[in-house]
Amino acid sequence: MKLVIVESPTKAKTISQFLDKSYKVESSYGHIRDLPKSRLGIDVLNNFEPQYVVPRKIQPRVTALRKAAKTAKEVILATDEDREGEAIAWHLTKALGLGDSKSPNVERIAFHEITKSAIADALKHPRNIDINLVDAQQARRVLDRLVGYKLSPFLWKKVARGLSAGRVQSVALRFIVEREEEIKKFKPEKYWTISAKLEKSAGSEPFSAVLAKIGNESIPRPGIKSEKETKKISDGLKKSAYEVTLAEKKEARKNPLPPFTTSTLQQVAAARLGYSAKKTMFLAQNLYENGYITYMRTDSVNLSNDAVSEAVKWIGETLGDAYSGEAPRHFKNKSRLAQEAHEAIRPTDVWKDPVKLKLEKATHRLYELIWRRFVASQLPAAVFDTVHIEIEARHKDDLYTLNANGSTLKFDGFLRIWPIKFEEKTIPLIEVKEKLNLLQVTSEEHQTEPPPRYSEASLVKTLEKYGIGRPSTYAPIISVVQSRNYVVKQQGRFYPTEIGALVNRVLTENFPDIFNVQFTAEMEEKLDEVAEGKKEWRGVIREFYNPFSKLLTQKYEDVKKTDFQEQTDIKCELCGQQMVIKLGRFGRFLACSGYPECKNAKPLKEPPKPIGMKCPKCNEGEVIERRVQKGRARGKIFWGCSRYPKCDYASWTNPLNQEKKI
Repeated sequence: MKLVIVESPTKAKTISQFLDKSYKVESSYGHIRDLPKSRLGIDVLNNFEPQYVVPRKIQPRVTALRKAAKTAKEVILATDEDREGEAIAWHLTKALGLGDSKSPNVERIAFHEITKSAIADALKHPRNIDINLVDAQQARRVLDRLVGYKLSPFLWKKVARGLSAGRVQSVALRFIVEREEEIKKFKPEKYWTISAKLEKSAGSEPFSAVLAKIGNESIPRPGIKSEKETKKISDGLKKSAYEVTLAEKKEARKNPLPPFTTSTLQQVAAARLGYSAKKTMFLAQNLYENGYITYMRTDSVNLSNDAVSEAVKWIGETLGDAYSGEAPRHFKNKSRLAQEAHEAIRPTDVWKDPVKLKLEKATHRLYELIWRRFVASQLPAAVFDTVHIEIEARHKDDLYTLNANGSTLKFDGFLRIWPIKFEEKTIPLIEVKEKLNLLQVTSEEHQTEPPPRYSEASLVKTLEKYGIGRPSTYAPIISVVQSRNYVVKQQGRFYPTEIGALVNRVLTENFPDIFNVQFTAEMEEKLDEVAEGKKEWRGVIREFYNPFSKLLTQKYEDVKKTDFQEQTDIKCELCGQQMVIKLGRFGRFLACSGYPECKNAKPLKEPPKPIGMKCPKCNEGEVIERRVQKGRARGKIFWGCSRYPKCDYASWTNPLNQEKKI
């Protein structure tokens, strides 16, 4: 009997369908060894030796796998092909005592999709465990443990108990806090744009042209800053004579986007489906383990020749020759670090059309997104007929230039499968030197907007842009900063909490060289070099830890405790002393000023905030802004009826914006 070990029971079930009775497929249920939770678990005096343990709840699984391995003539480790999967395979050899003279033969196989052909091919080409990938994963784990377990007690002592710091998550928090600071400092400015409504001749189809130049000077972006100047220009345009000086007709082509990588899947799923990065990866993992898509943690846009050939065949038979003329199309990775997997995310079988599949609704929507993006990548470009017209308006010595642009769809191409929003705008046929009639001059007042708060999509894009984390870490990064109550998500955007802003300030002021974008990105590159066998992992840790440890010791002495405390008129019901408002992990709370002798503490009940709207459900109560008091969503803002519990209306989004209810 040959024993195959994978990470999850779902993956084991799928793989077992493709193997005969000589194979037994078992699951490790994820990691079977880890650093201990109760202590640092790293011997910093002994070359940073990790002290791995088998968690108690995992022990029965390890015992069962050991028993199965003893009766097997061969053990095949079939964990995922990325660094984490490689590390799990290595930990399995250690925990199960594999690899010595008495143990069965051990082989490592890897595959990018769970299909019969992929499994058969992997079994024909076993390899050794890639210790470089294992070391890169160990280095990340040790590095994150050192930062988290050394800095968290510092935050407890200097800010408040229960807080924690993370090497990468704290940089993500910094992005969100600094964006909030930009928004608070932003001062809106007014500006104006001017357009003219024109016609070729009396009664012909009118069109609009936008003012682009005054004399030889282009209108500065975003527009004209003075209302007085806007009126002067508008008056001049009303008196001007209009003549076409340039009329260009072109054919514009818009090419399809590459198939998904981890980050682009998370971004598009957030934008189109409203899925969080965590939900997207959970659903994608399910699709992968059930054999519907290829491996979902990848920063590669490569596609196998077989997959492309099948896509071309599907396109020809389903959509016709007009849509298969430009295929096959291959894409190149922009980043040299694209190494976590060999292919982009795609369906394992393009003939599994989403229309024909019966999947759970949320899973089906994600599969359809992946399937459409892959098929669209092999479709021809969308073709547009575009028109660009430049018009001169003259009045005495004043000269103005206006532009008009039009676009109409000529051939939908990839838009047939991957629709995107675009506006068709027709411009009548106009020749150079034609005179035009002015119908109307319009000036519009605008106001500059502050930079938008981060959404799931834009935060993932920013993390990827600056090299913060890797494909497998984006979802955990975003999840952790929320679970720690450092940020909250409201109406799809991230807001830092008071405690989150304070933690960010303490970390960035005292450890500026650690919690900055450049340092974090450089550390990721060093981990990549470990994975490539160019650096030794313990040396990377030592280079970081020695100066970090000295700085931390110094900061314990130099930094004073942040004393956030507000006096109140409330008496402590236990000892009679004054209660004060303090700041903790979940925000402000009431505590006895006699602490530590009196440990009385309780939530601070903030008065509800009416938003000036009647309850849309009962039409009697007022809609008020509240915060969740308990559970996983503690601290999150929601809107509910003031008559609760008589009326149970509640919404995660402000009903003034007419968003959907819970």
